Amino acid sequence: QVQLVESGGGLVRAGGSLRVSCAASGFAFSRYAMGWFRQAPGKDREFVAAISWGAAITLYGDSVKGRFTISRDNAKNTVYLRMDSLKPEDTAVYYCAKARTTAPTGDERRYDYWGQGTQVTVSS
Repeated sequence: QVQLVESGGGLVRAGGSLRVSCAASGFAFSRYAMGWFRQAPGKDREFVAAISWGAAITLYGDSVKGRFTISRDNAKNTVYLRMDSLKPEDTAVYYCAKARTTAPTGDERRYDYWGQGTQVTVSS
C-alpha cells in the first residue's frame, strides 16, 4: 500500500524559511520521480517542484525558482522541499506526489499517488 506522509508545515514570517518532508512507503521509492504541488484557498493546484529518481534532474515552477530547493534521500525514502525567502503568496497546502515514471514533470496527470498535505502559512 503506497503511503505518502508530509510533515514540517507551519507558520512562518515573510522572508523566513521552512523545510517540509514527505516520507514514502509501500513502493520502490528510488525508482520513481517525486514532486511537490500546492493549493491555496480558491485556487487550482499548482506545480512547485519535481526531482528525478536519482536526483540528477530537478524542475521548478516559475513562481518558486531560485527560492525553493527539492531534494531526496533514497536511503530514507524521503523527499524534501526547502523553502527560502517565503512570501505570503506561498501560503497553501503543500502536497507530495509519486510520479508514474523516473522522469520529473510538472504535469499532475503523470502522478498516481498523493499525500494528505501539510499547511504552510506565511504571514506578512
